[in-house]
Amino acid sequence: MKRAPGALIKGRLITVEGLDGCGKTTQLSLLAQRLAQVSPPVTTMLTLNPGGTPLGKNLRQLLLNEKQTGLTPAPMAELLLYLADRAQHVTQVIRPALEQQQTVLCDRFTDSTVAYQGYGRGFEVAMIHQMNQWSTGGLVPDCTLLFDGPVAALRARLTGEPDRLESENLAFFERTRQGFLDLARQYPRRIHVIDALQSPEAIAEQVWRLVSPLFAERPL
Repeated sequence: MKRAPGALIKGRLITVEGLDGCGKTTQLSLLAQRLAQVSPPVTTMLTLNPGGTPLGKNLRQLLLNEKQTGLTPAPMAELLLYLADRAQHVTQVIRPALEQQQTVLCDRFTDSTVAYQGYGRGFEVAMIHQMNQWSTGGLVPDCTLLFDGPVAALRARLTGEPDRLESENLAFFERTRQGFLDLARQYPRRIHVIDALQSPEAIAEQVWRLVSPLFAERPL
């Protein structure tokens, strides 16, 4: 894990990424259950981005619940709100947990900002990488699981009324998916692409094969 100057990091940071409907949240919960069952059990913290702090919950409402809030963030404001959420999240939740030797399982992190706001919205990707580093203090996940599948197939899984981001057009999500896949090609040692159209059981086993080596040498 990349460490910020002067920071003592002892735990593991595992993130999951992908378009809505890919099953990442379900798999993150299954992974937490499995880590709790190993011997000795791995202490985990499940969290999400945006919304993993009290401030983040309010930012999540502003970002996603346009009908409830009556507010529509401009694209640049959207980007900055996601970065603000992440800065608070890392400072208040993630880094303290890592320093307490916990394994943090995070639903979305910096890669989503590159994919959605960089590729999807069209902001300069190099700029977003710099802003991500700034907002996290240089924190990089130990492992990222990218659940991938065709846009139409994943969107067909969604139920209920779509939020502001889910209401974007197919072209936006095609660009975003391409962003995720480009990141996986750029960082193959960190980002692992998993076929999201497999059965949940098959995906969970693949996740375990990818994650378990992180805990081969314990204690952390």
